[in-house]
Amino acid sequence: MLCIRCKKADTKVVDSRDDEKTIRRRRECLSCKFRFTTYEKSEIPNFKIKKRNGELEVYDRLKIHRGIIKSLEKRPFSEEKIVALVDDIEQKIIAIQQNIIESHLIGEIVSQQLKKIDEVAYLRFMSVYKSFSSAKSFANEAEKLVSDKLKN
Repeated sequence: MLCIRCKKADTKVVDSRDDEKTIRRRRECLSCKFRFTTYEKSEIPNFKIKKRNGELEVYDRLKIHRGIIKSLEKRPFSEEKIVALVDDIEQKIIAIQQNIIESHLIGEIVSQQLKKIDEVAYLRFMSVYKSFSSAKSFANEAEKLVSDKLKN
C-alpha cells in the first residue's frame, strides 16, 4: 500500500475493523509517519444475467439500485439505507455462486428484501416485476401480502 502523502510503499496496519461488506484499515507510513485510512471491499464476481427472453447480460448493480430507488420513492429511506439494502441483495446474489443467474431469481431476492422493510415499496416493485395489467392484479397481490402478514 502506497502512502498517500509521500508515495512510499512502507506502510503498516495500525488497526483493522471488519464488517460483512468492508474492511476498514488504519495505516501508518513507516517513512513519514503519516496515518491514513483505507477501505477494502470485495470485488464483484463477473457473472451474467439470463433475461426472460433468453438474452444474456452482464450483471449491473446500478439496475438493482435504480429499481429499488423507484420502489422506495417518497418513502422514509435514506440513501445509506438504500445502499445497505442493495449490498445485502448483492451478497445474496453472489451466494448463488453461478456464472449465469436467471433474472427471476434476482427479482425474487429483491422482492423478499423489500417485503421485509416496506410493504408499499414491495407492491410497487411487484407491479413492475410481475407486469400487472390491471388494478385487480395489484389488489390480489396486496391481499396476499395482508394475509401473509396476518399468518405471521
